[in-house]
Amino acid sequence: MEHHATSRAVAGLFHLDWSPPDLRGPPLLLIHGAGGSHRHWPLEARELPGRRVIAVDLPGHGDSPGPGRRSVAEYARHLLALLDALAIDRAVVVGHSMGGAIALTLALDSPDRVAGLGLVGTGARLRVTPALLQATADPATFPAAVEVMTDWSFGPGASPDLRSEFSEGLRRLPASVVHGDFCACDQFDVLARLGELRMPTAVVCGDADRSTPPRYSEYLQAHIAGARLTLVPDAGHMVALEAPAATVAALAGL
Repeated sequence: MEHHATSRAVAGLFHLDWSPPDLRGPPLLLIHGAGGSHRHWPLEARELPGRRVIAVDLPGHGDSPGPGRRSVAEYARHLLALLDALAIDRAVVVGHSMGGAIALTLALDSPDRVAGLGLVGTGARLRVTPALLQATADPATFPAAVEVMTDWSFGPGASPDLRSEFSEGLRRLPASVVHGDFCACDQFDVLARLGELRMPTAVVCGDADRSTPPRYSEYLQAHIAGARLTLVPDAGHMVALEAPAATVAALAGL
């Protein structure tokens, strides 16, 4: 198969840029969650037929340099800079977990840049338990935090290989990056602003998600005008990796 993906760093952010022939519709920007990277999006999402797809590594994550950030708004500013550098006026912004918080922030604060919104395993408020905040703050307790995060991130049918890859990816990050991400999540709250959103919105959640339970997604669907909700059977928080085809289908049409 002919390859149409390039990988490069622009505006300080590493990303994969998939541009197949016969492009239609605005580009998609895929934003991973706390402690993640572009690899938390399956190939089926990163290489869509007929659509340009940009799968980014946030600062301090994956192959992007520098420290992580401690607020959702800071991450959002980096992604606006990336869109500017790529000369993309409007994109469909798809975010998972913390990435969903970043996507919501972009849609609320820069609505002219967001043609559509994909919210995957996320919520309008993302409180983090004090125990997890404390465990990620200390490198000595970080390995135990990784085990908890891995346990809570998958549905009952997820393969051991998937769980192992997720855990290893977290361990490669400094504890400070993951802790900063959780601080950003814990401070995030746009519950009162969802009524401002007017762009097409797809909400996706695994029905076995324990980190951002289905009620979070049901709230998004109920308070964003015209939003459609897909609950994916037996999938957990990492719904895109656990059920790639169902996730991509749920985002179709954006």
